[in-house]
Amino acid sequence: MGWIQTKTDCLRDRPWERITKAMNRLRKFLFKRIILVLTILFCLGLGIALSSMSRLSSNLIESQALQNATLSAKAVNQARFLYSADVVNRVRSVEGITVTHDYMGQEGAIPNPATYTIELGSRLTSKESGSVIRLYSDYPFPHRQKDGKPQDKFEREALEYLNKNPTEPFFRQETFGGRPSFRYAEAVVMEPSCIGCHNTHPESPKRDWKVGDVRGILQITQPVDGLIKEARSQMRDTFIALGGISLLSLAGLTLVLGRLRNIAKELEIRVRERTWDLNAANQDLEKRNQLISQIFGRYLSAEVVETLLEQPENFKIGGDRKTITILTSDLRGFTAFSENLAPEEVVRILNLYLEYMSDIIGQYQGTIDKFMGDGILVLFGAPTTREDDTERAVACAVAMQLALVKVNQQVKEWGYQPLQMGIGINTGDVVVGNIGSEKRTDYSVVGNQVNLAYRIESYTIGGQILISESTFEKVKSIVKIDDKKQVKAKGVVGTIPIYQVCGIGGEYNLFLPREEEEFFPLAEAIPLQYTILEGKHIGADVFPGSLAKLSPWGALICSDQRRKEDLPTELSNIKLNLLFSGSQTYSEDIYAKVTLTETDDRYFYIRFTAQPPDVEARLNDMYESASSTKSDLYKPEPSICKNSMGPECLVL
Repeated sequence: MGWIQTKTDCLRDRPWERITKAMNRLRKFLFKRIILVLTILFCLGLGIALSSMSRLSSNLIESQALQNATLSAKAVNQARFLYSADVVNRVRSVEGITVTHDYMGQEGAIPNPATYTIELGSRLTSKESGSVIRLYSDYPFPHRQKDGKPQDKFEREALEYLNKNPTEPFFRQETFGGRPSFRYAEAVVMEPSCIGCHNTHPESPKRDWKVGDVRGILQITQPVDGLIKEARSQMRDTFIALGGISLLSLAGLTLVLGRLRNIAKELEIRVRERTWDLNAANQDLEKRNQLISQIFGRYLSAEVVETLLEQPENFKIGGDRKTITILTSDLRGFTAFSENLAPEEVVRILNLYLEYMSDIIGQYQGTIDKFMGDGILVLFGAPTTREDDTERAVACAVAMQLALVKVNQQVKEWGYQPLQMGIGINTGDVVVGNIGSEKRTDYSVVGNQVNLAYRIESYTIGGQILISESTFEKVKSIVKIDDKKQVKAKGVVGTIPIYQVCGIGGEYNLFLPREEEEFFPLAEAIPLQYTILEGKHIGADVFPGSLAKLSPWGALICSDQRRKEDLPTELSNIKLNLLFSGSQTYSEDIYAKVTLTETDDRYFYIRFTAQPPDVEARLNDMYESASSTKSDLYKPEPSICKNSMGPECLVL
């Protein structure tokens, strides 16, 4: 096992990790041994400087020697040219004067230009200084065969090179006569004034010379040991001065680094103290932010709180126009239901309901704008916009209806009647942002599309989800629709279509259970009176009628009115009071929504939205009696899906 563990550790220790560790160790070592490192760097720098200075000195010596040799060669050539042009050419016409190489043995003779140049070089050559000026050639005259040809390797190489490159000098440094010397050579080319003499002279070794041919080589050799000695002396002085300055700088830098180390230690101690203080402050700040999030999270959605904390500028008053999907839900008949309960009981039920709904809304990334008693306003697309806002809104609505089953299980255990919820959804442009004053601000939305969402929700009965056409267009590929209706909503010109959702496919795959209700005739119709509600207000007209059939959640009403305008319209709300057999007074108020009308027969179907407990109990007993006494000859009346809005969902 130990071997396996070691092998695993080695495999885990990748090459780049080893390199990183080595670099870190090297960095720590250099930091701890900074004086040693600086000393080594100083010595390396001094060595590099000395080497550079030595190369520079050699280059300067060579440059100076080349300049001197060039000037000397130029002086010799100018003297030869002057002698040839202004002396030899003039005396040739003078009788009694001969121009020859053997001028010393003849009276009235003068040296020819080549002999003159050779003699001039011999006289300028100094044994003390070591300077040598020579003139040699491939074709020396017979009397110069001994010393007129190349004498060493340099001269042979110079002659070969200059024959090919007559316009370029040939030079290098080498030891000559036991001394370091600079040897310089350049070509002596055949001038027009020399052609006739060299091609006709009886002793000339070559008689086909042309202008520009290399006749010979002028070589100047100069010892450079004096220059080297002087350069080394100056370099030594410079090196001593540079070393002294460097040592002083190193000493000063050592003092500075020592001081910096002390300062670094002091700063390290202070940084540790400040870091500890900062960490403590950050912890306090984090606790405060958590507290703020917990407190504000009870009034705003977590997403809104996070956005405001991360971007404080979002606290400013104002809003933006955005396209969002608005979901609004409401418990049907909860106001009337809660009137018979203690406040603590109402809050207990609401808290249970809102806790479940808040969890569902959070799962689908909705933003809870506000709780309005038993109603909830949810935004999808604010403050953060996503591509699937509308799909998530519809899926969230289906999930909320499904979650209400668990809520009602607990509510029944507490001894209360189950809750019924209606949900309306609309998609459109609204203004969203911080609305209010500097003292009191609410993050909310305003606009006609918000109002339309409330209008659509008002058409729902318990268990229903209604969506607008704009919402339907965005989800029609995955949503399942049970029904479609045209309604005339307040504040909207003309009628608008609304769609009843029974499920959504795709990645959500959520569907509401399909429940059917059968209406059974009562043995004796129950007289009643009803009033049509106008918004939140009760109408002034009271119409008589009777309750003819019952289902678990609704009833069939027969109106005594003959005029069509006296009958309630589909999806309208009514208040009714029953006159039970044996009673002299009408019952307490019952609220219901009209789900289907049959104008010709003066009948309309209703769905109860709020019933007093005693009335609900009595109607349940009557329904049980009616459903249990039907005979085999009885043909059931058309039944309506529990969540249906109209005849499209009739089941025979």
